[in-house]
Amino acid sequence: MAKPIVAIVGRPNVGKSTFFNRIAGKRISIVEDKPGVTRDRIYTEAEWLNNTFTMIDTGGIEPDTQDIILSQMRRQAEIAIETADVIVFMVDGREGLTASDEDVANMLRRTKKPVLLVVNKIDTKDLPSSFYDFYQLGLGEPIPISSVNSLGLGDLLDEIIAKFPEDRDEIYEDDTIKVAVIGKPNVGKSSIINTILGEERVIVSDIAGTTRDAIDTPFTHEEDKYVFIDTAGIRRKSRIHENIEKYSVIRSFTAVDRADVCLLVIDASEGVTEQDTKIAGYAHEQGKSTIIVVNKWDVVEKDTHTMNQYIKDIKDKLSFMLYAPILFVSAKTKQRMYQILETIKFVSNQHAMRVQTGMLNDIIGEATLLNQPPSDKGKRLKIYYATQVSVRPPTFIIFINDRELTHFSYTRYLENKIREAFGFEGTPIWIQYREKGGDE
Repeated sequence: MAKPIVAIVGRPNVGKSTFFNRIAGKRISIVEDKPGVTRDRIYTEAEWLNNTFTMIDTGGIEPDTQDIILSQMRRQAEIAIETADVIVFMVDGREGLTASDEDVANMLRRTKKPVLLVVNKIDTKDLPSSFYDFYQLGLGEPIPISSVNSLGLGDLLDEIIAKFPEDRDEIYEDDTIKVAVIGKPNVGKSSIINTILGEERVIVSDIAGTTRDAIDTPFTHEEDKYVFIDTAGIRRKSRIHENIEKYSVIRSFTAVDRADVCLLVIDASEGVTEQDTKIAGYAHEQGKSTIIVVNKWDVVEKDTHTMNQYIKDIKDKLSFMLYAPILFVSAKTKQRMYQILETIKFVSNQHAMRVQTGMLNDIIGEATLLNQPPSDKGKRLKIYYATQVSVRPPTFIIFINDRELTHFSYTRYLENKIREAFGFEGTPIWIQYREKGGDE
């Protein structure tokens, strides 16, 4: 199930980043008392009353300072309208209603998305007379808050989660493998999907997509059911050009949330870029299976070392997901395209694999004999036993004597030993520690 997306829209210096940081619980956005200081859109996961959602701070969508403020706000609003489930339109209660506010309100009124009009910088219980001017925007009851003083934030969060779509369940059967095709624009995501769907043995369903996205493509292959969640490109009606890559990151995040397996498509002529790293990192953190697909391999000039050098470069830049298989393909020439579906099915099974508790503890016991657990001030970490508690991703709890004695490097060592014994190719492994007799 995908997490709802909440986009914060408003002109510079109305307090979007301060609000964002308050809700996120940590200082993520740059906050400075100067218009347009946030130079990049920031994303974070937030939670309120057991509702988790992705929040987007759109403060710096257009970094070109020569562009006029209104143009920046239009782009913010366009991206929010395209991607968000709920839009928070923030205005400045001290400065009052402006022409820019009215222009964006006109755009937001035409969308079918729920919009909450939030008047920031209301620092007292007595509302200023200018507050009532915001009713003219035609976006319903303005909600007064103070991000700096944390006033009214709980009421606003209540309103936000009340606007989330009620039915976010997938329409697909449990045994359907959901595949997100993610990556930068113009790397060949759609071509890869079209090539796979063009295979004679693939039957494409004509049923509707999910409520979230009309470009889901369900199909069957050798009795296995799949759905491609395509993140390729921007809808043609959109006028966003400068921010196409940033926009694609939101689409990719949404697709990752819904997926079992992620195909991270990389352009062979470019290699791994910063955008690829961001998207891959999100898939890893969400515990998704991932396959790295290097497309356009046919255009690369090769010698006997080319592929090995590419693999080394990918592993260097995506060192946090060494478990991910790497495929070198060409959607144009169909080179190795047959391997994609085979690998999707394989890593999906690995993602859902369970191991027996007895076998797991044999491996853990052997690992501790080969390499003793760490110690501190004469006290050594003791591992009592381990068990797998869930799948997708495979999650293990290891019962120990003292969590403070655990160390990242030893956790990685245990993960490697588990992988050597059982595989788990293509999937992250989550290891949690629990003190025996205590809470997690």
